Amino acid sequence: MTNDTHLTEDLRITELKKLVTPSRLKKELPLGKELTEKVLADRTTVRDIINLKDDRLLLVIGPCSIHDPVAALDYARRLAKLAEQVKDRYFIVMRVYFEKPRTTIGWKGFINDPYLDNTCDMEYGLHSARKLLLDIAKLGLPIATEFLDPIVPQYTADLISWSAIGARTTESQTHREMSSGLSMPVGFKNATDGNIEIAINAIESASNSHSFLGIDQDGHTAVVTTTGNPNTHLVLRGGKQPNFELPEVTYAACKLEAAGLPASLMVDCSHANACKVARNQIKVWNSILAQRSKPGCPITGVMIESFIEEGNQKISGDLVYGKSITDQCIDWETTEKMLLG
Repeated sequence: MTNDTHLTEDLRITELKKLVTPSRLKKELPLGKELTEKVLADRTTVRDIINLKDDRLLLVIGPCSIHDPVAALDYARRLAKLAEQVKDRYFIVMRVYFEKPRTTIGWKGFINDPYLDNTCDMEYGLHSARKLLLDIAKLGLPIATEFLDPIVPQYTADLISWSAIGARTTESQTHREMSSGLSMPVGFKNATDGNIEIAINAIESASNSHSFLGIDQDGHTAVVTTTGNPNTHLVLRGGKQPNFELPEVTYAACKLEAAGLPASLMVDCSHANACKVARNQIKVWNSILAQRSKPGCPITGVMIESFIEEGNQKISGDLVYGKSITDQCIDWETTEKMLLG
């Protein structure tokens, strides 16, 4: 009998290229004992904040996306110094986002296309991403990221202290299952239309055990069985309209309590809450500080998109150093004023 499966499968696949395994990449770029202990300590602090055991504000801040490791590390050095100055009020975790979800098409992030030219050298993307994470961790900064591709955590998750599931993937069963097995706290964003019930459902799902298909550290297909992640929370990022003001925050807290979950949530100053205008994040930040000044405020975390230069730019052959190529960011000077004010 002849094998005719080639007639019915892989008809639109042009190439299958083997990739470095997670175990091999980690051997080449190891975390080491000292950084391991630091990541574990940082995750504990994040857990304590979202579980209302530490009254500081969890502040996830940094570029919308990473496209230039040199500029990202430059920003990280500045942020590490600022974090030390405000450590009594804020626990700063740097946004280091390598994956970008797309509504239709566009640049999918540094891991997918590190050269910004659609060559999609993911082997280089993974190596360079892990090296940057190690360099930032060595500065003493905890790291946050958004996990999009369910395979990527095997390569980078050991360096991450907080992770996000984005508005487009919060409803995805794959991402809820993945989150149930992640070793760090996870924030679920409300849906792009502003629906928070979807994120609350995701929190409940991810807190339970799941079994699903994945890969092991040697790159073999495996059945992954998880315990469930008890450290998940809601992130308000706006929708058809912003949802950062007191009425919306109070409503979200009530919904969490009704679901038997802690009234603890993060507010994203960017995205729909800022109507995608970088400087509108200042208004959101000021509202959060005003709400936090009153007892019983459920806001335990904040997200800010910040880089060296303000605004954003299109991908070209003449990129401005330290300026976002995805969503707009506030500049470094504004960042300092907001946090030190």
